[in-house]
Amino acid sequence: MRLMYKAKCVLTVAFCAFVLLFIAYFTPMSVRYLEGFLPMSRCPQAPAEKLKLGNSIDASLDLWSRGDVQTCTDWGAPVIWDGMFDPDHYDQEHRKNHSSVSLTVFAVGRYLDAYLKAFLLSAERHFMEALPVTYYVFTDVPERVPDIHLGPGRSLKIVRVQRHSRWQDISMMRMRAIADAIESRIRHHSHYVFCFDVDQVFVGRFGSEALGDSVALLHAYYYHRPQSLYAYERNPRSRAYMETGDFYYHAAVFGGSWRTVKNMTETCYQTIMKDKENQVEALWHDESHLNKYLWIHKPSKVLSPEYCWDRNIGYRGDIHVVRLLWSEKKYGTLRVTET
Repeated sequence: MRLMYKAKCVLTVAFCAFVLLFIAYFTPMSVRYLEGFLPMSRCPQAPAEKLKLGNSIDASLDLWSRGDVQTCTDWGAPVIWDGMFDPDHYDQEHRKNHSSVSLTVFAVGRYLDAYLKAFLLSAERHFMEALPVTYYVFTDVPERVPDIHLGPGRSLKIVRVQRHSRWQDISMMRMRAIADAIESRIRHHSHYVFCFDVDQVFVGRFGSEALGDSVALLHAYYYHRPQSLYAYERNPRSRAYMETGDFYYHAAVFGGSWRTVKNMTETCYQTIMKDKENQVEALWHDESHLNKYLWIHKPSKVLSPEYCWDRNIGYRGDIHVVRLLWSEKKYGTLRVTET
């Protein structure tokens, strides 16, 4: 009996150890950690070759300073990582060119109170510090926009937008609002436009090295995954449908020259409305349509996940700095239907 009891105890301990190991190795956090060991592709350019860059400032990029990551695309666009650029050189050249930037952000409903102040304060510390910046805050409650002290050459404009009952509609309709603002206001004073989600904070330099004619961001959750696992729209009835692509881009950050961003947002809005006519809604809404656009119209510059990171992913050896950080998501309280 005593032997059977000991054997039972050993089996119980072994089973518990197995369960703990299973939890440790197969929870989402562990899977994300293991994904970091999957190698990225490498820059297809030979070391002696030059990228065919439309922006002469980008000729100073050192593509070979980061042998652990992909530093350029198949079509010759740079992928920007820490260690590839001289920030002072970029700022000096853009000041010589009198570059100016508009930043658009949507703070509708409860999102304004939850995130906008922290977003703007952090942007004042870290976003395009060397250049003139105009913030465009799109909101349904202009009177609740916080009063932020802005530095020299910085200004803030408020654009009233309609409140939608579904957060999905808010997300998708921002494309039209951005295009309208570019046409009526932004194009008259800014060379570049960057579009951001509000539920994030700047924690490091997000500077002029990010500027380009068409700028996309590698999604932090997908840049190490095989393409078969990308979250492309798989419904053939949607205008956002994709069988294959280049990367999976994150709609939390995108930008470029005002002309390019206007075309980008207008096109995405048109394809969203075509889907609505056909009673179709893409899985990831405006992000699905943005990925389709950027597959057809290749970006001239791609930002690494340093430029929009989530600490919940855990440690990644290729992330040397973090420049923009996801805020804590409060979907349960913020994405409820508002009346």
